[in-house]
Amino acid sequence: MNVTLPLWAEWTLAVLLVISGISALLAAWGVLRLKDFFQRMHPPALGFTAASWSAALASAIYFSIVQEGLALRSWIIVVVLSITVPITTVLLARAAMFRRRQQADPAMPPPLVPKNPPADAP
Repeated sequence: MNVTLPLWAEWTLAVLLVISGISALLAAWGVLRLKDFFQRMHPPALGFTAASWSAALASAIYFSIVQEGLALRSWIIVVVLSITVPITTVLLARAAMFRRRQQADPAMPPPLVPKNPPADAP
């Protein structure tokens, strides 16, 4: 199937895909450069999220032009990522904090609930 896209669409898709690639590359570089697990959690996740949003937008534009109608199926990926990434991040952070507390790392804050509450506590 030979599809000829308008020039504005080709430029828009090219820019969105380049933004996606640069965001993914910066996020991967952040994973390699940042030293601590907790430092690696947030910035790379933002980079990978920006990359997926840019690629999904490019996909939606392309298929909307090719099919001559609104094609939003690629946004399902973005919706699933928007729901699952924060939940996974919180679970990984809690597991890492638990592990470091078990290793008696002085840099970790104490738990919010003491292990042995006082006897006179309600």
